[in-house]
Amino acid sequence: ITSELLGGARALASKLGEKVSLVLAGAGVAAAANQAAAYGADTVYVVDGPLLKDYQTDAYVSVLAGVAKEANPRYILLGQTAVGRDLAPRLAFRLGAALTSDCIALDVDPQSKHLLQTKPVYGGNALAVFTASSFPQIATARQKALAPLEPDQSRRAEVVNVPIKVDVSAIRYRVVDRVKEKTEGIKLEDAKVIICGGRGIGGPEGFRQLDELARLLKGAVGATRPACDSGWMPSQVQIGLTGRVVTPDLYITFGVSGASQHLAGCSGARNIIAVNKDAEANIFKEARYGVVGDWKQILPAFIEKAKELLAA
Repeated sequence: ITSELLGGARALASKLGEKVSLVLAGAGVAAAANQAAAYGADTVYVVDGPLLKDYQTDAYVSVLAGVAKEANPRYILLGQTAVGRDLAPRLAFRLGAALTSDCIALDVDPQSKHLLQTKPVYGGNALAVFTASSFPQIATARQKALAPLEPDQSRRAEVVNVPIKVDVSAIRYRVVDRVKEKTEGIKLEDAKVIICGGRGIGGPEGFRQLDELARLLKGAVGATRPACDSGWMPSQVQIGLTGRVVTPDLYITFGVSGASQHLAGCSGARNIIAVNKDAEANIFKEARYGVVGDWKQILPAFIEKAKELLAA
Protein backbone atom coordinates (compact mmCIF):
# COMPACT_ATOMS: atom_id res chain seq x y z
CA ILE A 1 0.00 0.00 0.00
CA THR A 2 2.92 2.37 0.65
CA SER A 3 4.26 1.97 -2.89
CA GLU A 4 0.74 2.62 -4.21
CA LEU A 5 0.43 5.79 -2.10
CA LEU A 6 3.80 6.97 -3.41
CA GLY A 7 2.64 6.39 -6.98
CA GLY A 8 -0.56 8.34 -6.35
CA ALA A 9 1.32 11.13 -4.61
CA ARG A 10 3.82 11.30 -7.47
CA ALA A 11 0.98 11.75 -9.97
CA LEU A 12 -0.51 14.59 -7.90
CA ALA A 13 2.85 16.26 -7.36
CA SER A 14 3.65 16.15 -11.09
CA LYS A 15 0.51 18.13 -11.84
CA LEU A 16 1.51 20.81 -9.34
CA GLY A 17 5.26 20.79 -9.91
CA GLU A 18 5.87 19.85 -6.29
CA LYS A 19 7.74 17.15 -4.36
CA VAL A 20 6.70 14.00 -2.55
CA SER A 21 7.66 13.21 1.04
CA LEU A 22 7.29 9.95 2.93
CA VAL A 23 7.30 9.34 6.67
CA LEU A 24 8.94 6.08 7.75
CA ALA A 25 8.03 5.48 11.38
CA GLY A 26 8.88 2.39 13.38
CA ALA A 27 11.80 0.42 14.77
CA GLY A 28 14.55 -0.57 12.34
CA VAL A 29 12.96 1.18 9.36
CA ALA A 30 15.85 3.45 8.34
CA ALA A 31 17.12 0.91 5.82
CA ALA A 32 13.91 1.27 3.82
CA ALA A 33 14.69 4.88 2.85
CA ASN A 34 16.43 3.85 -0.40
CA GLN A 35 13.47 1.66 -1.34
CA ALA A 36 11.15 4.61 -0.72
CA ALA A 37 13.24 6.74 -3.06
CA ALA A 38 13.04 4.06 -5.75
CA TYR A 39 9.25 4.20 -5.58
CA GLY A 40 9.03 7.98 -5.96
CA ALA A 41 9.83 9.78 -2.70
CA ASP A 42 11.87 12.99 -2.93
CA THR A 43 12.25 13.38 0.84
CA VAL A 44 12.09 10.63 3.45
CA TYR A 45 11.46 11.54 7.09
CA VAL A 46 12.82 8.68 9.20
CA VAL A 47 11.46 8.37 12.74
CA ASP A 48 13.21 5.29 14.10
CA GLY A 49 13.25 4.00 17.64
CA PRO A 50 12.17 1.14 19.94
CA LEU A 51 9.22 3.18 21.20
CA LEU A 52 7.63 2.76 17.76
CA LYS A 53 8.24 -0.97 17.43
CA ASP A 54 4.55 -1.75 17.99
CA TYR A 55 1.82 0.43 16.54
CA GLN A 56 0.38 2.62 19.29
CA THR A 57 -2.12 5.27 18.28
CA ASP A 58 -0.98 7.92 20.76
CA ALA A 59 2.69 7.62 19.82
CA TYR A 60 2.15 7.53 16.08
CA VAL A 61 -0.29 10.44 16.05
CA SER A 62 2.23 12.52 17.98
CA VAL A 63 5.05 11.58 15.58
CA LEU A 64 3.06 12.25 12.41
CA ALA A 65 1.63 15.50 13.70
CA GLY A 66 5.15 16.69 14.51
CA VAL A 67 6.47 15.81 11.05
CA ALA A 68 3.44 17.40 9.38
CA LYS A 69 4.00 20.68 11.21
CA GLU A 70 7.65 20.66 10.12
CA ALA A 71 7.06 19.63 6.50
CA ASN A 72 3.83 21.64 6.05
CA PRO A 73 2.39 19.33 3.37
CA ARG A 74 -0.47 20.21 1.07
CA TYR A 75 -1.90 16.67 1.20
CA ILE A 76 -1.43 13.73 3.55
CA LEU A 77 -2.21 10.24 2.21
CA LEU A 78 -2.61 7.07 4.25
CA GLY A 79 -3.75 3.56 3.38
CA GLN A 80 -7.29 2.40 4.12
CA THR A 81 -5.87 -0.29 6.39
CA ALA A 82 -6.52 -1.16 10.03
CA VAL A 83 -3.75 1.26 11.05
CA GLY A 84 -4.76 3.94 8.54
CA ARG A 85 -8.41 3.88 9.60
CA ASP A 86 -7.36 4.28 13.23
CA LEU A 87 -4.68 6.90 12.66
CA ALA A 88 -6.17 9.21 10.02
CA PRO A 89 -9.12 10.69 11.97
CA ARG A 90 -6.97 11.32 15.04
CA LEU A 91 -4.28 12.97 12.94
CA ALA A 92 -6.90 15.08 11.17
CA PHE A 93 -8.28 16.27 14.51
CA ARG A 94 -4.78 17.04 15.81
CA LEU A 95 -4.01 19.15 12.73
CA GLY A 96 -7.46 20.70 12.42
CA ALA A 97 -7.71 19.19 8.93
CA ALA A 98 -10.48 17.65 6.85
CA LEU A 99 -10.42 13.90 6.17
CA THR A 100 -11.97 11.80 3.41
CA SER A 101 -11.62 8.06 3.99
CA ASP A 102 -11.84 5.03 1.70
CA CYS A 103 -10.98 6.87 -1.54
CA ILE A 104 -10.74 4.93 -4.79
CA ALA A 105 -9.36 7.82 -6.89
CA LEU A 106 -7.45 11.03 -6.22
CA ASP A 107 -6.97 14.06 -8.46
CA VAL A 108 -6.25 17.74 -8.07
CA ASP A 109 -8.01 20.94 -9.11
CA PRO A 110 -5.23 22.88 -10.87
CA GLN A 111 -6.74 26.27 -9.99
CA SER A 112 -7.61 25.91 -6.31
CA LYS A 113 -5.09 23.07 -5.76
CA HIS A 114 -7.75 21.31 -3.72
CA LEU A 115 -7.60 17.54 -3.61
CA LEU A 116 -10.45 15.83 -5.49
CA GLN A 117 -11.25 12.72 -3.49
CA THR A 118 -13.55 10.10 -5.03
CA LYS A 119 -15.16 7.49 -2.78
CA PRO A 120 -18.17 5.15 -2.86
CA VAL A 121 -21.30 6.31 -1.04
CA TYR A 122 -24.75 4.84 -0.31
CA GLY A 123 -23.34 1.36 0.17
CA GLY A 124 -21.35 1.53 -3.04
CA ASN A 125 -24.32 2.47 -5.23
CA ALA A 126 -22.80 5.81 -6.22
CA LEU A 127 -19.51 7.67 -6.31
CA ALA A 128 -19.00 11.12 -4.81
CA VAL A 129 -16.14 13.58 -5.15
CA PHE A 130 -15.18 15.41 -1.95
CA THR A 131 -13.04 18.51 -1.53
CA ALA A 132 -11.94 20.62 1.40
CA SER A 133 -11.27 24.36 1.59
CA SER A 134 -8.38 24.27 4.06
CA PHE A 135 -4.94 22.64 4.14
CA PRO A 136 -3.57 20.12 4.80
CA GLN A 137 -6.11 17.79 3.23
CA ILE A 138 -6.01 14.17 4.41
CA ALA A 139 -7.26 11.10 2.56
CA THR A 140 -7.05 7.35 2.99
CA ALA A 141 -6.96 5.23 -0.15
CA ARG A 142 -8.04 1.66 -0.74
CA GLN A 143 -5.48 -0.92 -1.65
CA LYS A 144 -4.94 -1.14 -5.42
CA ALA A 145 -6.85 2.11 -5.97
CA LEU A 146 -3.60 3.89 -6.85
CA ALA A 147 -0.93 2.60 -9.20
CA PRO A 148 2.63 2.22 -7.91
CA LEU A 149 5.55 3.40 -10.03
CA GLU A 150 8.05 1.01 -11.52
CA PRO A 151 10.93 1.09 -9.01
CA ASP A 152 13.96 3.06 -10.17
CA GLN A 153 16.98 2.10 -8.08
CA SER A 154 18.95 5.07 -9.41
CA ARG A 155 16.61 7.55 -7.72
CA ARG A 156 17.86 9.21 -4.56
CA ALA A 157 15.96 11.02 -1.85
CA GLU A 158 16.88 13.48 0.85
CA VAL A 159 16.80 11.61 4.17
CA VAL A 160 15.80 13.60 7.26
CA ASN A 161 16.26 11.86 10.60
CA VAL A 162 13.59 13.06 13.01
CA PRO A 163 14.09 12.58 16.77
CA ILE A 164 11.20 10.99 18.63
CA LYS A 165 9.56 13.60 20.82
CA VAL A 166 6.77 11.65 22.46
CA ASP A 167 5.58 12.02 26.04
CA VAL A 168 5.62 8.39 27.19
CA SER A 169 3.07 9.20 29.90
CA ALA A 170 0.61 10.19 27.15
CA ILE A 171 0.60 6.67 25.68
CA ARG A 172 -2.54 5.21 27.18
CA TYR A 173 -2.08 1.55 26.28
CA ARG A 174 0.66 -0.92 25.46
CA VAL A 175 0.89 -4.17 23.52
CA VAL A 176 1.11 -7.09 25.95
CA ASP A 177 0.78 -9.94 23.49
CA ARG A 178 0.54 -10.58 19.77
CA VAL A 179 -1.44 -13.48 18.33
CA LYS A 180 -1.11 -14.15 14.61
CA GLU A 181 -4.22 -15.28 12.81
CA LYS A 182 -3.66 -18.64 11.18
CA THR A 183 -4.59 -18.49 7.53
CA GLU A 184 -4.11 -21.00 4.78
CA GLY A 185 -3.33 -19.92 1.27
CA ILE A 186 -3.50 -16.35 0.01
CA LYS A 187 -4.96 -13.58 2.17
CA LEU A 188 -8.09 -11.92 0.78
CA GLU A 189 -6.51 -8.47 0.74
CA ASP A 190 -3.54 -9.74 -1.29
CA ALA A 191 -5.41 -12.01 -3.70
CA LYS A 192 -5.56 -11.05 -7.36
CA VAL A 193 -8.40 -13.56 -7.84
CA ILE A 194 -11.26 -14.05 -5.37
CA ILE A 195 -14.03 -16.63 -5.60
CA CYS A 196 -16.99 -15.52 -3.49
CA GLY A 197 -20.00 -17.55 -2.43
CA GLY A 198 -23.33 -16.32 -1.15
CA ARG A 199 -26.51 -17.66 0.41
CA GLY A 200 -27.29 -19.40 -2.88
CA ILE A 201 -24.42 -21.85 -2.32
CA GLY A 202 -26.63 -23.58 0.22
CA GLY A 203 -24.03 -24.88 2.67
CA PRO A 204 -20.39 -25.55 3.55
CA GLU A 205 -20.03 -28.31 0.95
CA GLY A 206 -20.47 -25.79 -1.83
CA PHE A 207 -17.63 -23.67 -0.45
CA ARG A 208 -15.29 -26.65 -0.61
CA GLN A 209 -15.98 -26.74 -4.35
CA LEU A 210 -15.30 -23.00 -4.59
CA ASP A 211 -12.00 -23.64 -2.85
CA GLU A 212 -11.01 -26.04 -5.63
CA LEU A 213 -11.51 -23.30 -8.23
CA ALA A 214 -9.67 -20.77 -6.06
CA ARG A 215 -6.64 -23.06 -5.72
CA LEU A 216 -6.69 -23.65 -9.46
CA LEU A 217 -6.62 -19.92 -10.19
CA LYS A 218 -4.20 -19.20 -7.31
CA GLY A 219 -6.81 -17.11 -5.57
CA ALA A 220 -8.74 -16.93 -2.30
CA VAL A 221 -12.29 -17.74 -1.21
CA GLY A 222 -14.59 -15.09 0.25
CA ALA A 223 -18.19 -15.11 1.43
CA THR A 224 -21.17 -12.83 1.95
CA ARG A 225 -22.51 -12.03 5.40
CA PRO A 226 -25.47 -14.47 5.20
CA ALA A 227 -23.05 -17.30 4.41
CA CYS A 228 -20.85 -16.36 7.36
CA ASP A 229 -23.82 -15.86 9.70
CA SER A 230 -25.00 -19.36 8.76
CA GLY A 231 -21.65 -20.78 9.90
CA TRP A 232 -20.66 -22.00 6.46
CA MET A 233 -17.51 -19.85 6.44
CA PRO A 234 -15.56 -17.99 9.16
CA SER A 235 -16.25 -14.31 9.66
CA GLN A 236 -12.64 -13.51 8.69
CA VAL A 237 -13.50 -14.05 5.01
CA GLN A 238 -16.68 -11.95 5.00
CA ILE A 239 -16.63 -9.34 2.24
CA GLY A 240 -18.84 -6.26 2.44
CA LEU A 241 -19.73 -3.14 4.37
CA THR A 242 -19.29 -4.92 7.73
CA GLY A 243 -16.51 -7.19 6.49
CA ARG A 244 -13.41 -6.79 4.38
CA VAL A 245 -12.95 -4.47 1.42
CA VAL A 246 -11.15 -6.15 -1.47
CA THR A 247 -9.90 -4.95 -4.86
CA PRO A 248 -8.83 -8.03 -6.86
CA ASP A 249 -8.20 -8.13 -10.58
CA LEU A 250 -10.86 -10.84 -10.92
CA TYR A 251 -13.89 -11.37 -8.66
CA ILE A 252 -16.08 -14.39 -9.42
CA THR A 253 -19.32 -14.82 -7.50
CA PHE A 254 -21.56 -17.87 -7.15
CA GLY A 255 -24.98 -17.53 -5.58
CA VAL A 256 -24.42 -13.89 -4.61
CA SER A 257 -27.46 -11.65 -5.04
CA GLY A 258 -25.54 -8.38 -5.04
CA ALA A 259 -26.91 -6.54 -2.00
CA SER A 260 -25.51 -3.03 -1.66
CA GLN A 261 -23.81 -3.96 1.62
CA HIS A 262 -21.81 -6.66 -0.15
CA LEU A 263 -21.02 -4.54 -3.19
CA ALA A 264 -19.52 -1.92 -0.89
CA GLY A 265 -16.77 -4.43 -0.20
CA CYS A 266 -16.02 -5.50 -3.77
CA SER A 267 -16.90 -2.55 -6.01
CA GLY A 268 -13.21 -1.83 -6.49
CA ALA A 269 -12.64 -5.15 -8.30
CA ARG A 270 -11.37 -4.66 -11.84
CA ASN A 271 -13.55 -7.43 -13.29
CA ILE A 272 -16.63 -9.08 -11.77
CA ILE A 273 -18.08 -12.33 -13.11
CA ALA A 274 -21.42 -13.39 -11.65
CA VAL A 275 -23.21 -16.75 -11.63
CA ASN A 276 -26.75 -16.71 -10.32
CA LYS A 277 -29.96 -18.52 -11.26
CA ASP A 278 -31.98 -15.33 -10.79
CA ALA A 279 -31.72 -13.28 -13.98
CA GLU A 280 -32.92 -10.19 -12.07
CA ALA A 281 -30.24 -10.41 -9.37
CA ASN A 282 -28.62 -7.06 -8.64
CA ILE A 283 -25.13 -8.53 -9.02
CA PHE A 284 -25.59 -8.60 -12.82
CA LYS A 285 -25.77 -4.80 -12.83
CA GLU A 286 -22.22 -4.68 -11.51
CA ALA A 287 -20.76 -7.66 -13.36
CA ARG A 288 -18.82 -7.40 -16.60
CA TYR A 289 -19.81 -10.97 -17.45
CA GLY A 290 -22.74 -12.94 -16.12
CA VAL A 291 -24.13 -16.47 -16.33
CA VAL A 292 -27.76 -17.21 -15.47
CA GLY A 293 -28.02 -20.76 -14.20
CA ASP A 294 -27.49 -23.26 -11.40
CA TRP A 295 -23.99 -22.95 -9.95
CA LYS A 296 -23.94 -26.73 -9.32
CA GLN A 297 -23.90 -27.27 -13.07
CA ILE A 298 -21.80 -24.26 -14.03
CA LEU A 299 -18.99 -24.56 -11.47
CA PRO A 300 -17.82 -28.08 -12.47
CA ALA A 301 -17.78 -27.04 -16.13
CA PHE A 302 -15.90 -23.87 -15.18
CA ILE A 303 -13.29 -25.89 -13.27
CA GLU A 304 -12.79 -28.39 -16.11
CA LYS A 305 -12.38 -25.61 -18.68
CA ALA A 306 -9.91 -23.80 -16.43
CA LYS A 307 -7.85 -26.98 -16.06
CA GLU A 308 -7.87 -27.44 -19.82
CA LEU A 309 -6.71 -23.87 -20.49
CA LEU A 310 -4.04 -23.94 -17.80
CA ALA A 311 -2.66 -27.23 -19.12
CA ALA A 312 -2.41 -25.92 -22.68
